[in-house]
Amino acid sequence: MTVQAEFWQLVGFGAALLSGFAAIIFGAGRIIAGQFEKRISERFEAMRVERVAEEARTNERFDALQRARELEAMSITNLERDFLRFQADMPLNYVRREDYVRGQSIVEAKLDGLATKIDNAQLRASMKDRGSP
Repeated sequence: MTVQAEFWQLVGFGAALLSGFAAIIFGAGRIIAGQFEKRISERFEAMRVERVAEEARTNERFDALQRARELEAMSITNLERDFLRFQADMPLNYVRREDYVRGQSIVEAKLDGLATKIDNAQLRASMKDRGSP
């Protein structure tokens, strides 16, 4: 059994084998590229879902911070109001040291004057008892 083939038949057969191999490689490449694209799409979708969830968590945190800031601002406003009320009531409830010292000095001066009058009255009474005019 002898196989005879011309050169162009062998070239054609080789080209057919090469084109078949290229088609298989090309088909496998398309399948692999499709799977790669599918996996990348899944990853991007997972990342998008995670980003949306993180954005929602971030918005919740910002809202909580905003509420805390508003409460703090209200607290500061109430503190300022209470302090102003305290400043307005302070002169009614407290006496300054200088005012107290001045008032105390006046009371002591009046007591000293009263003590002098009592001493004078006692001296007159004792002189009258002795018979001195």
